[in-house]
Amino acid sequence: MAAAVSQWRQRIREYKNDLVQNYFNYRIESANQPYGVAFRAKPYRFLLLLSHMRSGSSLLTHLLTTNPEVIGYGETHTNYADADDFKGLLKKVYWQAQDFRKLGDVQNLRMNHQYVMDKVLHNKKFLNHDWLQSEQVYAIFLLREPERSLASIADLKPHWNQQDTIEYYAERMAVLVDYARLINNPERMLVVTYEQLLDNTSKVLTTLQQFLHTQAPFTEEYKVLKTTGMKGVGDPKGKIKAGKIVRSQRQLTQSFPTELVERAKQIHHDCQAALIELCQSI
Repeated sequence: MAAAVSQWRQRIREYKNDLVQNYFNYRIESANQPYGVAFRAKPYRFLLLLSHMRSGSSLLTHLLTTNPEVIGYGETHTNYADADDFKGLLKKVYWQAQDFRKLGDVQNLRMNHQYVMDKVLHNKKFLNHDWLQSEQVYAIFLLREPERSLASIADLKPHWNQQDTIEYYAERMAVLVDYARLINNPERMLVVTYEQLLDNTSKVLTTLQQFLHTQAPFTEEYKVLKTTGMKGVGDPKGKIKAGKIVRSQRQLTQSFPTELVERAKQIHHDCQAALIELCQSI
């Protein structure tokens, strides 16, 4: 009897999941414009969180997506060749970033967010760059000081040697500047540092609201999602499941030679200076 009930419940869940996904797919695929969906007059804005690994991007993702006007969950690993790939992002985000477990979750079918967000931490995810110039594309660049960034990347990637780590950091920082030059509109770009997020939180949260023109404010507390802490999506090691900003930083086991740290500091300085010139900043 118990086995039969369990099988019946599983069939109901599968039917419900298929129904929800088919609903989203229909609305997304029925729209002729790449940033729109059926039964919605206003197109979405595509919000990119552009950063490097171990930058605090999981924390910023949660602060952003807790706002009712922003939907996303972290790295979706979407490859973008043109604006039509935004439809693939919509399908991932509307399914993964929300729950459909109880009757009240029917409100999650509305698709009424202003921004749909993806976090991109690696090069070669943008197969073509022309679409970055669309007025619908907004970008937040997040940087973190290099000493802890390098140590944390090395901790996350034990199979990398120190040269691999510094080369990833250098190449990624250079590409972030390239993206800002391609977007080429300070009204659609903001640069933030992880240190500002921790030490000047109120100002950062206010600036986010002003930059994105949201009615709802951003807060230090955030929703813990079903994807929170999931490997490949966001931070699997930190205190991201706390549901609020935790300012104490964990002890790292890795260290880098002075010459590599100094090189990274120069890379960080040059990238930050270029982004401040091109973007809005705190």
